[in-house]
Amino acid sequence: MNIAKNLKYFFILPAALTIASILALALWGLKPGIDLSGGSLLEVAYPAGRPPVELVRSAVNNIGLGEVRVQESGDFDYVLRQRNLSEEERLQLLQPLRNLGEMEEVQFTSVGPTLGAELLHKAWIAIALVVLCIIAFIAFAFRGVSKPVASWKYGIVAIVTLLHDIIIPAGLFAALGHFIGAEVDSLFIVALLTILGISINDTIVVFDRIRENLRRNIDHNKKEAFDEVVGRSIMQTLARSINTSLTVVIVLVALYFFGPVATQNFALTLIVGMVAGTYSSIFLASPLLVAWEKWQKKS
Repeated sequence: MNIAKNLKYFFILPAALTIASILALALWGLKPGIDLSGGSLLEVAYPAGRPPVELVRSAVNNIGLGEVRVQESGDFDYVLRQRNLSEEERLQLLQPLRNLGEMEEVQFTSVGPTLGAELLHKAWIAIALVVLCIIAFIAFAFRGVSKPVASWKYGIVAIVTLLHDIIIPAGLFAALGHFIGAEVDSLFIVALLTILGISINDTIVVFDRIRENLRRNIDHNKKEAFDEVVGRSIMQTLARSINTSLTVVIVLVALYFFGPVATQNFALTLIVGMVAGTYSSIFLASPLLVAWEKWQKKS
């Protein structure tokens, strides 16, 4: 694989998707669920057949409890999200729902705004700590490789690709939140952390093969351009990376279509992150090393 010749083409797709995701996040932002922002969630079931969603929205919005977001769930359920409700207000909300047909209350959950803010704060701390630990680990693991690219630069490139991998699913959910009201919750944070772990694993596999090939060239006094070493390393790990990611994506697709509604957004986040992570591990991280090495030479 000729990295130097095709260098610019590797960056077009991730650059376009990253810019689009950043714009979506800047324009619309993420819509937090009740476990991050606080509020209450009521799930009700209509075993004999649920009424039309427009009728439910009209019934609950006419009782003066503020905005109530209604979402279909499964074949017979509705999920209603609103501000924190007292016991009296909860009963007041249930009454018009009972008037629409035979109804059963499945669950009622309430999360205070302080707890939601604390969860969100801890989630960002967790992501920041993961990023710092990854930089430190890669710099340590690749300390024996200092030419032609310093070991710490492998860590920086890995973090750039990881940012790409989590910005794209975040941008997708910003767009979904704007157009169809999709919310992010604690499972979304778990999915982002999972993406970080899986993606860095694929990236390190490629980097480790680059390290081995560089050492082998040194041991055999073989002179080879850095971009040729990187291209050969990518080809040696290409099938392994794609096959590993593909098996995980197949499982996630099955979970998205056949799993419970509660895990659909979780599965979708992982699917998008896995696809982005596989691409970046192969066609973004290593080409960035080559671009940095070429810029270093010119400087």
